[in-house]
Amino acid sequence: MDRDFLIDLFADFGPVTIRRMFSGFGISADGTNFALALRAGLYFRADETTIPLFEAEGSQPFSYQTRTKTVTVNSYWQLPARLFDDSEELSNWARAALAAAQRAALRKRPRVRKAAKKIVAKAAKKVVAKKKPAAEKKPAAVKKKKRAKRMKSSS
Repeated sequence: MDRDFLIDLFADFGPVTIRRMFSGFGISADGTNFALALRAGLYFRADETTIPLFEAEGSQPFSYQTRTKTVTVNSYWQLPARLFDDSEELSNWARAALAAAQRAALRKRPRVRKAAKKIVAKAAKKVVAKKKPAAEKKPAAVKKKKRAKRMKSSS
């Protein structure tokens, strides 16, 4: 699938952003990624609400092979082939996929914020711990003398 084909495919859905991703494209709307176009086909974001629709059509979740196992990604399901010819129904499925992606983003947000606060707090502690009070800092001349003594003794 190429970029022009995808733009035409989503014309009835509305404006989409198509970016290179993995071996294909990531498709997003309103800043939310809701579809993947890969060599193996077009995959829409799915959740507990929309997975039954994909199962009823006989679709499969996205999967790929590593050297040791097959990995299945249950959050993206292959778009039924019949929808490539029905742009109106494809738009409905795309809206459902976008809604699923937005629901997933809402579930993720609180954890991200807490994790970010912890990272910032840790970094602040490290910065405070590294700073020495001005009284403890040694002048550069004293440091040079000590370094020179060490160099002489090691020779």
